[in-house]
Amino acid sequence: MSTRPLPHLDGVEHRFVDVDGLRMHVALAGRGEPLVLLHGWPQHWWQWRHLIGPLAEHHRVICPDLRGLGWTAAPPDGYSPAAMADDVIGLLDRLGVPAFALIGHDWGGAAGYVLALRHPGRVTRLIAINTANPFLRPTPRVLVDGTRLWHIVANAAGRRPAGSVIPRWALRHWATRPGALSPEDRLVFLAQFCEPARVRATVRYYRNLLLREIPSLLAGRYRWARLTVPTLVLSGDRDPLLPPGQMSGFGGHATDLRVELLEGVGHFPATEDPAEVVRRILRFLAARPLPWAGEPSLK
Repeated sequence: MSTRPLPHLDGVEHRFVDVDGLRMHVALAGRGEPLVLLHGWPQHWWQWRHLIGPLAEHHRVICPDLRGLGWTAAPPDGYSPAAMADDVIGLLDRLGVPAFALIGHDWGGAAGYVLALRHPGRVTRLIAINTANPFLRPTPRVLVDGTRLWHIVANAAGRRPAGSVIPRWALRHWATRPGALSPEDRLVFLAQFCEPARVRATVRYYRNLLLREIPSLLAGRYRWARLTVPTLVLSGDRDPLLPPGQMSGFGGHATDLRVELLEGVGHFPATEDPAEVVRRILRFLAARPLPWAGEPSLK
């Protein structure tokens, strides 16, 4: 169990919930229809600090820490989007939340797609932010763009990069707007990597991604799946990791899909342009479903 202090944010309540033996931390705020926010790496619930207040004016905001990150326990296994999806469903069952809208970024977005595919009766709407979609095929363009993801190999290789070098580098260079992440905020995220269990968790996340998840996705794990949950894909147009094309490209796999670009934004939209992200989120959550009209263009 981590003894690090939790950063304070007005209006936020913190709980620790046992989910099938996993002690999960969740930050809660607001009232209304449930809205679940799933963070990415190398962050935790604090990633959503600028969004929680505005969204909590309209929704019951639920921000869990994913396994091995933040203040959630770091068990020896289960570092896959499917396991994270199971964790989230278990947490929401414990909180008494039957249906919910869902926002996921990076690893949280990967878990979000799994949740929407497995539980379309519970996920009312999905917003995927700077996350590769699960229907990618191994085209030459996709394979070339994969060279941007060198951090996957470096994190999977061993303990030292995952615990110090790469998280620090990522927080400095994956955001393209100057000053988006203050030194104090970077320290809040980096402090978790002083704990050996969380360093090991990062290695396991990326080792599983490299050896199992990516080969399985490129081999067509979801070739017969169809995303029926209304979905908004938000992509920073300057993301150094994932070009916008890797976040769209759904082919015939989605029935209600919108793809929108955020101008001048890198890999951390919730930090780089939070006001615009909140505006897009609230507009989408209030919108009516669209009839399927083929693959959308980037906007």
